[in-house]
Amino acid sequence: MLFPSPQFLIFFPVVTLLYFLVPKRGRGLWLLAASLFFYACWSVRHTALLLLVCALTYLDGLLIGRAATRRGRRGWTAAGVVLCLGLLFFYKYTGFALDTLVRLAGLGGLTPAVPRFDILMPLGISFYLFQAVGYLLDVCREKVTAERNFLRYALFLTFFPKLISGPIERSDGLLRQMREGTGDWGLDAPFDFDRMRRGLLLMVWGMFLKLVLADRLGILVDTVFPDYQSYNGLHLAVAAVCFSLQIYGDFAGYSAVAIGAAQVLGFRLTDNFRQPYLSLSIREFWRRWHVSLSSWFRDYLYIPLGGSRRGRGRTRLNLMVTFLVSGLWHGASWNFVVWGGLHGLYQIAGDLLRPARDRACSLLHIRREAPFWTAVRGLWTFALVTLAWIFFRAESTGQALGLIGRMAARFTLSPDGITGLGLDAKDLLVAALAVLVTLIADLLSRRMCVRDRILALPLPARWAVCYLAAFSVLIFGVYGGNYDAGQFIYGVQF
Repeated sequence: MLFPSPQFLIFFPVVTLLYFLVPKRGRGLWLLAASLFFYACWSVRHTALLLLVCALTYLDGLLIGRAATRRGRRGWTAAGVVLCLGLLFFYKYTGFALDTLVRLAGLGGLTPAVPRFDILMPLGISFYLFQAVGYLLDVCREKVTAERNFLRYALFLTFFPKLISGPIERSDGLLRQMREGTGDWGLDAPFDFDRMRRGLLLMVWGMFLKLVLADRLGILVDTVFPDYQSYNGLHLAVAAVCFSLQIYGDFAGYSAVAIGAAQVLGFRLTDNFRQPYLSLSIREFWRRWHVSLSSWFRDYLYIPLGGSRRGRGRTRLNLMVTFLVSGLWHGASWNFVVWGGLHGLYQIAGDLLRPARDRACSLLHIRREAPFWTAVRGLWTFALVTLAWIFFRAESTGQALGLIGRMAARFTLSPDGITGLGLDAKDLLVAALAVLVTLIADLLSRRMCVRDRILALPLPARWAVCYLAAFSVLIFGVYGGNYDAGQFIYGVQF
């Protein structure tokens, strides 16, 4: 069961209604049962694995908290981290590692007989294992105390809105809400009509991003990328831009539904996307894209490696290692590693070229805050991000390089424009309008809270906007016999 499905439209209202009807002491148990049912609808077997991870990391957290020495805390922490990363490696990277070893052996003239593993990766395993690792490290650093209530800890890991694709929550955030509550947030939060309507409005916006924007553009992307040799450079450039918009709509849409659903229930999750395509640099992009994962790698990998404290050379090395690992986290294939490496190179190049860029702006009397220069920086950042996304979407590094090469060699402003790419004229119009609405919403969000403005409108105007949003999803969303509601890019891949 995933968000854009009829099952969820029944599941969520029932869970919410009973959550506020049961006594407050029983709320945590009810949410835990609902979360496990939510996950079990996909796989009962992997629900058992999820519970095993909850039990083992819970016990390890207690052992870390009770260790009398720093060495003991570190030893138990290392054991828990190795367990989590070992599970992640087994389910996600076994086939990739064996395939890489076979290729390396082939370079030496060897042809080893290696059995082929076909392991079904548990849905969302990268997210809940990283959340468990973060918890263990926080306990080791004495940032939080070890959780003694197993049911509360299990709910922290399995809370259904963020279980499949994040956000990756921290123990000093979501777990603290579940422990203590903060008045209007947490297990003791009373029903709040204003909070509910704010959450529902965010959920509708997430469904719009997913069903109207991402899934429609996905038809064009899925038409062009597998058969890129049949298209000219303009078509390939359009498909690359569409994938940039598709993955944003897909993942930001999921995050919006997750955050909105949690808000209805009285929990505050991390704001995972902050208008990333309005960024003026790659560094800023990563402060706005997938915020919970970016901050996780910063706090648990980049800073422990030394961060920026050991000179520029070491800083750049730490940055590159972090992005390479991030790329590998996103997918068990070399094209994902290249994708991560490109973002590392972008930031290193930006740092190296900053003095020359500043001197050029000074000599040419260019104000970096000027509207024209701001637009140029924004478009250049988007172009770099889109170029890297090609490696993310391609099935292999070879396909990505072939597509980029053909895009450069066969780029012509052909009369047929973007026709014949899987979408008819009406679908192209809807897609263009969806992109425009998303752009306007992101621009407005830089200056105001759009939800607050909508909810502050007079009653007729407010209901008109809400009905328009809901019916836009129902009428213009991509549905049909071949529609697979489970195809969130991040949810399926990770």
